[in-house]
Amino acid sequence: MSLANIFNIAGSAMSAQTIRLNTTASNMANADSVSSSVGETYRARKPVFELQAPSLEQVTDTDTGLVPGQGVHVAGIVESQAPLRTAYEPSHPLADEKGYVHYPNVNVVEEMADMISASRSFQINAEIMNTAKQMVQRALTLGQ
Repeated sequence: MSLANIFNIAGSAMSAQTIRLNTTASNMANADSVSSSVGETYRARKPVFELQAPSLEQVTDTDTGLVPGQGVHVAGIVESQAPLRTAYEPSHPLADEKGYVHYPNVNVVEEMADMISASRSFQINAEIMNTAKQMVQRALTLGQ
């Protein structure tokens, strides 16, 4: 595996964690939004990650099917199927005919933990790229 692969892997991980941070921020921004119907209520979103397809020059390990140096990408963003929160608030302007308002299925504590995890992962991959850059710079100075 070359140093270029390290940059590709860390870069793809940083891109994936950026999307994870964006979806988490969107979930937290909509955590207290209300709706008068279940169909209009915001639902928490989560990114789905998968391995990047190997390039032609990468060799697959026949035992595991994995390729050294594979990065990650976001396969899609799915909506949570967890039940929505419903509250009886007949005086609320968005209450339905029965007096209920519907809140998103966003767990703010879980979202904060997800945000911290994504942020730390991003920082670690930035450090990996910085370390690889320093290794390349030192390798270039060996001939001097």
